[in-house]
Amino acid sequence: MKNITIIGIVLVVLGAVGLIYGGISYTTSNNTIHMGDVNLQIEEKRQIPISPIASAVALIGGGLLILAGRRPQSSKSAI
Repeated sequence: MKNITIIGIVLVVLGAVGLIYGGISYTTSNNTIHMGDVNLQIEEKRQIPISPIASAVALIGGGLLILAGRRPQSSKSAI
């Protein structure tokens, strides 16, 4: 598989995730207090927002890169 096709697939996936979910969210946990058998753990939910416009551009650009990667190379030789 060509590198341009792989980049196109990655862009399509990221663009689709951005349009469907509006961003990527993850949870971090911090162990703040530890006293004997007692643990106080705080979990924070964070989100990396992705603009819908950027997602659409990534989706369209990825599709174009996939199409460009599938086209056969011209066999013109320079003499």
